[in-house]
Amino acid sequence: MNTRREFLQQSGAVAGTTLVSGAAMAQVARRNPSTIAPPPKEWYDRPMRWMQLAFVEDDPGQYDPKFWLDYFKRCHADAACISAGGCVAFYPTQVPFHYRSKYLGDKDIFGDMVKGCRDLGMNVIARTDPHAMHQDMADAHPGFVAVQADGTPRRHWADQTLWVSCALGAYNFGFMLDVTIELMEKYPIDGIFSNRWSGSGMCYCRTCQSLFHDYSGHDLPRTTNPQDPVRRQYVLWRETRLFDLWRLWDTEIKKRNPDAAFLANAGGGALSDLDMVSIGNLAPTLFADRQARSGLMTPWRNGKNAKEYAATLGNKAIAGITSVGVEETYRWKDSVQSGDEIRLWMADGVAHNLRPWVVKFNAKPIDKRWMPVVEKFYGWHYRNQKYLRNEKSLAEVAIVYSQQTAAWYGGDQAAAKVENHSLGYYQALIEARIPFDMVHDLLLDPEKIERYRLLILPNIACLSDRQCEQLTKYVANGGSLIATHETSLYDEWGKRRTDFGLAKLFGASYDGKVDTQLHNSYLNIEKDPRDGTYHPLVKGLENATRIINGVNWVHVKPAAAQRYSPLTLVPSYPDLPMEEVFARVPHTDTPGVYVRESGKGRVVYFPFDLDRTFWEVLSNDHGTVLKNAVAWAFRGEQPLTVSGRGMVDVSLWSQKSSLTAHLVNLTNPMMMKGPIRELVPSPPQKVRIRIPNGKTVKSVKFLVNPAVPQSRNSGGVIEVDVPPFDLNEAVAIDWA
Repeated sequence: MNTRREFLQQSGAVAGTTLVSGAAMAQVARRNPSTIAPPPKEWYDRPMRWMQLAFVEDDPGQYDPKFWLDYFKRCHADAACISAGGCVAFYPTQVPFHYRSKYLGDKDIFGDMVKGCRDLGMNVIARTDPHAMHQDMADAHPGFVAVQADGTPRRHWADQTLWVSCALGAYNFGFMLDVTIELMEKYPIDGIFSNRWSGSGMCYCRTCQSLFHDYSGHDLPRTTNPQDPVRRQYVLWRETRLFDLWRLWDTEIKKRNPDAAFLANAGGGALSDLDMVSIGNLAPTLFADRQARSGLMTPWRNGKNAKEYAATLGNKAIAGITSVGVEETYRWKDSVQSGDEIRLWMADGVAHNLRPWVVKFNAKPIDKRWMPVVEKFYGWHYRNQKYLRNEKSLAEVAIVYSQQTAAWYGGDQAAAKVENHSLGYYQALIEARIPFDMVHDLLLDPEKIERYRLLILPNIACLSDRQCEQLTKYVANGGSLIATHETSLYDEWGKRRTDFGLAKLFGASYDGKVDTQLHNSYLNIEKDPRDGTYHPLVKGLENATRIINGVNWVHVKPAAAQRYSPLTLVPSYPDLPMEEVFARVPHTDTPGVYVRESGKGRVVYFPFDLDRTFWEVLSNDHGTVLKNAVAWAFRGEQPLTVSGRGMVDVSLWSQKSSLTAHLVNLTNPMMMKGPIRELVPSPPQKVRIRIPNGKTVKSVKFLVNPAVPQSRNSGGVIEVDVPPFDLNEAVAIDWA
């Protein structure tokens, strides 16, 4: 077994622990791990606008259901997620120890909302939350309670009257299974969406200890080191156990309604703790639960979320959850964000194919300023949904992301060692206004990646021999590659190789050392000694002489004599005292980049953390080099080109009989820290869209501005002048 993915496929259920039938497990195991299941034919693709009403315990008898149903109707919402049970039941449950809201009485507020939404023609799913339990259940079933490493039962961190549940034992496999069955038998719902279903950290209860020991022969690990063999076994066991649970709940749901499903609150990018390829196969639809910005998060992170999910779900519908409240550490759940912050978060998600989903915690709204904001945005979305029901991204550049690199190379430091590289290159592509997708590194088969002319590998350190072979063939067939830092220096389990797996592509080999935390090091800008010209990689930096280096540097040796490198190393020298700040070695022949033709493609390899340092420092020079690398490797004009001033996120999508180019205005005084104070209107933009082969333009329109676009059709390209806009604009082309 060469990969974590193959391990999960072959292991199936954990021996002695599964409640799923052997036939069902065998069917799952036969699936090809490198393909995405086709989109379902059931209801899952229908909804375009979701609403979630998350009840709190005192809502029964105090909230107005008609108020919400009227609002759903005004917003043209066509699907709803309504809180049902788990920690608190909002219906007359008969499951023992399923705690009913003490305000419920003889009411059924969940059932009332289901009926009201069905009367509006909406799809409805139930929300459950199994992560906490009340005292009576903890007394009756102490084995349901999660246990800390010191052996003590775990109190809930936010409400000391509650206990945290164990996700991997009888609480979920028994009690919550009964709740799931009861909901499906009692109500006409389309599925169950479960929040915090996968646990709240590592559990050391007797059940977890016994099951893990039966599986591995070891006690539960006390380390988070990804290279510890017992820790690795635990990660794989936990993941397999959770997928067992997913299949169990889904099987029981389908027995009651074949067109319904378990819809897990799960997934994400490289830092997700469940295999996204398995999720892509299991989930008929999914909901991206990054609800708002926090800290210094950028507004384009909602679009990034969309691309990460789409990498394994393909054309399946993905809704992007937006909270109207402030999402910070202090958990102000009754708060309200600024209207522009809400609009921008939703707009960037829609531009990258998320279907908007708005959640309101507490059905007794205190601050209603968000309501007209969402209603107006949903109204725009409803009027233009023909151009938002996308079938295919037309991007020809993709960033690769790697869960195995995050798990086995990054470990506890995955955000810094893995994700920050990806964020850096993502920011550079945003600034360059390049449409791009994201690709999961376990889906590098030709049929998946051949549509891209360029793949970017931001420190994808862990690659198997098979993955390296796939990338080598991709370049040989004409694809181009950009890689940074330790890409391919480790195998799929995080074991360091003696050389890069992609050494032949890079034209360089590992030289046995990695420098970290470099201070005061630089890169010289070099001319080609043959003709005195500069390489396109350093375009715009010709007068710089030198630029700052990164922070972490891999020592490499060229595979052959290098004719020329556009960047060369200036080694670190003292930065204090000031009298000693001068270069001891002002010039070397150590390449700072390897730029070469390979097969029919082009390869750029940076042996240092250029992308990660750009994310940390945001040096203009680093951004220039990253963008220039894309331009040189891509060879030609992008399918969508947007020129003008300001910061604009772009995307290009095809629909059944149309094409839509999205422009999202990120130019605002609080771009790097929400909430936004105001949206500064984007200056005019010029848009160039390559017309796909075989298509004839019938008409061109804006989806926001009511004016008729000024457009020109010349040489297979549509040119459109876009007037100033505040939040977003979209150029839609109907085909004849």
